[in-house]
Amino acid sequence: MSNKLNVDIAILGAGIAGLGASLGAKNSGRTSIIFEANKSAGGLLDNFSIEGFRFDNAVHLSFATEPEVRAIFDKTPYYTHPSDSLNFEENKWLKHPVQNNLFPLPAEEKVDLIESFISRPNIENIQNYEQWLNHQYGEKIAKRFPLRYTKKYWQCEAKELSTTWIGNRMRRADLKELLYGSYTADTPNTYYTKEMRYPKKGGYKAFITPLIQNTNIHYEYRAVAIDLAKKEIQFSNGCLVQYSELVSTLPLPVFVSLCGSQVPEIVKKSAGKLECTSIDLISVGFNKPIINDLWFYIYDEDIYASRAYSPSVKSADNVPEGYSSLQFEIYNSDRKSRYTPEELKENVRYALMKMSIATDDDLLFLEHKHLPWGNITFKIGMEEHRQIVKDFIENQGVKTVGRFGEWDYLWSNQSFLSGLSAFI
Repeated sequence: MSNKLNVDIAILGAGIAGLGASLGAKNSGRTSIIFEANKSAGGLLDNFSIEGFRFDNAVHLSFATEPEVRAIFDKTPYYTHPSDSLNFEENKWLKHPVQNNLFPLPAEEKVDLIESFISRPNIENIQNYEQWLNHQYGEKIAKRFPLRYTKKYWQCEAKELSTTWIGNRMRRADLKELLYGSYTADTPNTYYTKEMRYPKKGGYKAFITPLIQNTNIHYEYRAVAIDLAKKEIQFSNGCLVQYSELVSTLPLPVFVSLCGSQVPEIVKKSAGKLECTSIDLISVGFNKPIINDLWFYIYDEDIYASRAYSPSVKSADNVPEGYSSLQFEIYNSDRKSRYTPEELKENVRYALMKMSIATDDDLLFLEHKHLPWGNITFKIGMEEHRQIVKDFIENQGVKTVGRFGEWDYLWSNQSFLSGLSAFI
């Protein structure tokens, strides 16, 4: 291997955003090479196997509508699932969204929650996510459900978060829906999409396999330094790459750190203010087909996981015949885990018993995996710091794309389009 390589477009990261950028470059008549730190492509869309069971890197289901995305994803045969999900709270299962499905609760609790909803505060100038929740659902519904969930999922208080990320991710409250769902369990699905798609074989990564197969990717190339003036990237394997144009899917704080002394202090300071959760995954294999639900949310504080999903429900190809599986997601406020792998496994074991899902006799294994980068945390003021960092990088002629390059709450389809649009 030569120690020096010259490329037209260098792309850092072979996740879906990097793959999209490579396709965009090709469509523009240019050549590119993706440099990937790991031994395989896919990033957060990659998967792994344990004793014949396949698990994605956290929950992934597609509801893309964009023709550019469907042109890629639809090359792969897929199953279609209804977007039905559940909520577990104090030994009860409620349909999602929880405020529209209060039927399982005792009458006095439903009355109390609905009364609070009717008298919810009318806040004209909402300053944070906690105010938004109280305004939408009333203080008692907010306190019992989304405020508790926020601490688990975002690892901070709701009052620390802005509202710019919400979009259609949270169902707005409606009195008619609330009342109807308190009288009957036969409620309509009001999720923001009606169907979820998942490959029949190969895990979620199968959707992007056609991209991977047609892209020039150099594996085990981990960037350790970037010289913006010389347009050079130094990799841990000793290779030096000189580029005409650079596209990065790396987390913004990581990119800034790779540029070292070239970065002004104000940019370094802003990069240090950008926060992101990490994720601990506990993957569970069962010796029988006991799982029927696609995914569910967990409110109880004594259960560390925020949510869980079933790979075996997504596709039977993810497990050996006659078996089933779950994967639990536990979020952390920084790159490190809050608990040891053994503590996490024991808590999941406890959760399975508490939720009456399985007993010890049903378990084949519990395995731990840590993902250092999960979801962007929208702390109040984050957007200003993000803009300072992105302006600096853009002024160096570098394009940043994807969830961590744009530093935004992007789904896989949005991340692909982010990369693709880099050369449109």
